[in-house]
Amino acid sequence: MVHPVQVGKRTRMSFGKVKDVTEMPNLIEVQLDSYQWFLDEGLHEVFEDINPITNFTGNLVLEFVDYKLDMDNIKYSVEECKERDSTYAAPLKVSVRLQNNETGEIKEQEVFMGDFPLMTEQGTFIINGAERVIVSQLVRSPGVYYNFNVDKTGKKLYSSTVIPNRGAWLEYETDSNDIIYVRIDKTRKLPISILARAMGFGSDQELLDYFGEDERFKATIEKDNTKTKEEALLEIYKRLRPGEPPTVDSAISLIDSLFFDAKRYDLSRVGRYKFNKKLALNLRLINQIAATDIVNPQTGEIMIEQGKKISRSLAEEIQNVGINSVDILVEDRVVRVIGNHFVDIKKFISFDIEDLNIREFVHYPTLKEILDNYDDEETIKEEIKKNLNRLIPKHIIKDDIFATISYELGLPYTIGYVDDIDHLGNRRLRSVGELLQNQFRIGLSRMERVVKERMTIQDQEAITPQMLINIRPVAAAIKEFFGSSQLSQFMDQTNPLSELTHKRRLSALGPGGLSRERAGFEVRDVHHSHYGRMCPIETPEGPNIGLINSLATYAKVNEYGFIETPYRVVDKEKGIVTDEIRYFTADEEDQYLVAQAKEPIGEDRKFVDSRVTVRILNEILVVNAEEVDLIDVSPRQIVSVATAMIPFLENDDASRALMGSNMQRQAVPLLKPQAPVVGTGIEFKAAVDSGVLPKARNAGKVVYVSSSEIRIKRDVDGGVDTYKLLKFKRSNQGTCINQRPLVDKGEIVFKNQVLADGPSTDLGEIALGKNIRMGFITWEGYNYEDAMLISEELVREDVFTSIHIEEYECEARDTKLGPEEITRDIPNVSEDALKDIDDRGIIRIGAEVRSGDILVGKVTPKGETELTAEERLLRAIFGEKAREVRDTSLRVPHGEAGIIVDVKVFTRENGDELNPGVNELVRCYIAQKRKISVGDKMAGRHGNKGVISRVLPEEDMPFLPDGRPLQICLNPLGVPSRMNIGQVLEVHLGWAASQLGWHIATPVFDGATEKDIEECLAKAGYNANGKTVLYDGRTGEAFDNEVTVGIMYILKLAHLVDDKIHARSTGPYSLVTQQPLGGKAQFGGQRFGEMEVWALEAYGAAHTLQEILTVKSDDVVGRVKTYEAIVKGENIPEPGVPESFKVLIKELQALCLDVKVLNDENQEVKLKEFAEEDMEDLEVNIEGTEDVISDDVNVDDSYTISEEEVEEEVEFDNFSLDGFHEEDLELDDFVNDEH
Repeated sequence: MVHPVQVGKRTRMSFGKVKDVTEMPNLIEVQLDSYQWFLDEGLHEVFEDINPITNFTGNLVLEFVDYKLDMDNIKYSVEECKERDSTYAAPLKVSVRLQNNETGEIKEQEVFMGDFPLMTEQGTFIINGAERVIVSQLVRSPGVYYNFNVDKTGKKLYSSTVIPNRGAWLEYETDSNDIIYVRIDKTRKLPISILARAMGFGSDQELLDYFGEDERFKATIEKDNTKTKEEALLEIYKRLRPGEPPTVDSAISLIDSLFFDAKRYDLSRVGRYKFNKKLALNLRLINQIAATDIVNPQTGEIMIEQGKKISRSLAEEIQNVGINSVDILVEDRVVRVIGNHFVDIKKFISFDIEDLNIREFVHYPTLKEILDNYDDEETIKEEIKKNLNRLIPKHIIKDDIFATISYELGLPYTIGYVDDIDHLGNRRLRSVGELLQNQFRIGLSRMERVVKERMTIQDQEAITPQMLINIRPVAAAIKEFFGSSQLSQFMDQTNPLSELTHKRRLSALGPGGLSRERAGFEVRDVHHSHYGRMCPIETPEGPNIGLINSLATYAKVNEYGFIETPYRVVDKEKGIVTDEIRYFTADEEDQYLVAQAKEPIGEDRKFVDSRVTVRILNEILVVNAEEVDLIDVSPRQIVSVATAMIPFLENDDASRALMGSNMQRQAVPLLKPQAPVVGTGIEFKAAVDSGVLPKARNAGKVVYVSSSEIRIKRDVDGGVDTYKLLKFKRSNQGTCINQRPLVDKGEIVFKNQVLADGPSTDLGEIALGKNIRMGFITWEGYNYEDAMLISEELVREDVFTSIHIEEYECEARDTKLGPEEITRDIPNVSEDALKDIDDRGIIRIGAEVRSGDILVGKVTPKGETELTAEERLLRAIFGEKAREVRDTSLRVPHGEAGIIVDVKVFTRENGDELNPGVNELVRCYIAQKRKISVGDKMAGRHGNKGVISRVLPEEDMPFLPDGRPLQICLNPLGVPSRMNIGQVLEVHLGWAASQLGWHIATPVFDGATEKDIEECLAKAGYNANGKTVLYDGRTGEAFDNEVTVGIMYILKLAHLVDDKIHARSTGPYSLVTQQPLGGKAQFGGQRFGEMEVWALEAYGAAHTLQEILTVKSDDVVGRVKTYEAIVKGENIPEPGVPESFKVLIKELQALCLDVKVLNDENQEVKLKEFAEEDMEDLEVNIEGTEDVISDDVNVDDSYTISEEEVEEEVEFDNFSLDGFHEEDLELDDFVNDEH
């Protein structure tokens, strides 16, 4: 039944029946842990890989000994970096040792290796002043993958791929004649026996003795035309290096460098782990019949007799006594199974080897060699340390190759299994740390080449490490990664939830991943292994669906990059559910029966029901309670954070829930945030982990509180912690970040307590929208097709008002004709236009500005022209006053207005770092208060979105029996067809809760039932069906039927009408075609495209059409004349020739076609080559016309489009519009709205 739960400073009434067994992990630990790993281990690994660098003669050796990030010398704090457009980074210092083997001289030096970007506490990076997030990438894990195709006769043909982290691929395939081929590094195929021979088996008999008498293998040997190891080597060399003279030595060294050289072939830790797991004997032997007695090679005792079945535990034992090949019986046929000879070292060594840091299986022959030669503990440890690279090889070894061939031979006899590449056991996560490590490795290997060159060139006596090392390639690789990698994204900062989700995002795109075009249906689909690891709901609509996912709430990433999810362990012997929690990867989970978290458990910790519903792989079964292995830890374990914030998710259709999850990320922070009356209980956790709330670093007592600062006296040492609050800062998306204190002076606070509310949070809970009194009722057609009718009260009371802050910047540069100057003295500008400009030429803070107003006065030198006598006289009298300058001031763009809240000035003189050629930089911040208006997009949490169609006076809205008017009317037809019934339940429960004064938590999949809601309605004194009589506000009469009324949580989305409304009369034109540009950002026109032309042709509107295609578009002379005619009130002149027609003729001439234009008398029409010639006819100064057109709109380099304005959401990367050309737009990606 309903019970109170304390979340932060608020009490919620919870309907959850499942009690939390484990804490939800920190929601951004994916980012934090990965970066920490990189600093602690990742960097170390890269330096280890590259050590030592020797010159070609081998007498100079350069080694990287140690490194440290100099945290004391960080140039700017996070806030300063954002202000100054710099990168938040710390210098990386590496101590380097150079040894001269001829003289024995050793030089050590500390070398600066560039500034390394640091992660902030929130899991983001500040790169050039912009906050960025590195998205984790889902890639195929290195390993061995088996698959089959069915040929025309219905026969299964098995194939496999051996994928390393980097290096040559091995691919096996079977043809319909049962011959097995291998492809080395995607070259032509060879019979597989050639590869086996080259690895050390000479004769046919040796091959058959090792791999067993297999029909397919015999057929392959018959096809094979080589008979000895040497012939096989030469054959491989011919295939890999055609055209080079083959010799045995060069063949051996080629194969060694391809497969057995750690620098060229790298499996990585995860690759070695997957290889050992796949190729080990134990999993292939389970439930098979032994064909001979299996004998323990160490003791000589028989482990299992011929003809007996091998159990799981025995299979593991066989694997770990050093046996590498076993004969088993399958349908009266003996099949040999060969493993890759790796064993668990703990089974062979009695003493503790924790300090050796061996977490993988080790190569048995190498281990045996060590154990045979040494017997005391210390020496064995030393030897193991020395031989780590042989015990756990980073590259593939011969045993691995033989095991892969054996696996291929065993598959037709159902020994082993084929792989599913979409299974999360075969896909892993590359998080920040690993992505950075890969970039760093690329930079270091480029540097290695430079070092080797310099070693040969420079004088070996005087050489120092500093002289050898060039840090530029390293710095460039890191910079390139943060600046332009597809996975380094401009943070989505619309609200705290969008920040949090962005950091938890998993992308299958990016370098080394999939591409949107190649990704098929299967990759994008929901897979049973996603359960508890990746959210099945939250993914973008559109071309990226299923390729960009979100991490589930309880999921963690293990050391190999596989996603794990927690389960409670069931003690099968006692039949009780324990409190032990274990994390499982997807392939570990596959063998267990898992019950759901809601399964009833009694006081005695046993299952209440004797039959329990369980999951195994992609099946749902009902089994006896004794058979259950695991149980989910929480019902919300399968969904992501955003999805877990939708109450009654279980009553919504999946595609609407998807829209609900995605739209919560677009909610704009409102003036007064309000937590939902009907929540799910995860709001507090999400807000705390998102990083927008300041938390107490230590326990203590509040000694000072103001709107911008909190001071807390620490309990520990009596010192004072100071917390500065952010006030009205601009987020990446232009929304407002403002923090408000939550504690009072004298209050006792505990460690990690929330001290202040941020944007879109209320008492530390995420609060994206408002609780609104609404009804499902149509009103005069204003609800048609998802439109919403709202009350004027919402506008008047600022219920949905938000603050938006825009940033405009102006640079004064050095030009060829002299420096630009920021000044109040601007030519041809009235004193009235300068009323808010101070003596420096910059607008004052607090001024109210509208579009076209000057923000920063700036003049640019014009080209010196031949002066007339009058001008020379003026120059002589007034000196410089009449110098030639142009007004290039920064003005407020069209459609923008607001109040100046901040101005920042950076100059060279003050020692600010500016880009080359820039002398002064001014930034102005304009804040707007946007009230809700017609055309704004609003949405609930269930994918129920709509646009406001009309704002109705409060007195005209339908009202309740007690006289309270509704605030919003929604169309009841929006519910049944979309099947998002969750919104109706939310409305009912909210209606009761607001009457009872409750805040409610109804967790997903474990929330309030219909019965609970009916009880709440009854308790509040309402009808059990949640309906009530409504009266028409205009006539006062009751509507015919009762109406569902209640409280719904409604969000205002970032698609605001003010940002979309756009109009143009004249403006900038494209250079070549002379047609207007497109899009609001370029102040473009509306394209009258091919289909629109057809429409006018169909009507026969010839004059309108001609006008649209000429003077309104690209007839250069005509449009100037027309503009003049309109201004002077004369008749519009005849249209001329459109510029694009001239372009067409030029293009035809470029194809060597002689095209002439004839008039109706068959005389050639001369087309003017240049617009200047046209202008001479007009007797108009061409510069003047440009000014007429462009000064009006200030199309100028002072307002360029920054990447911030082009949302870097991966979702719209390759959007193109028909008819746009690159020369029209200087943006790589054009961003489309979701419609």
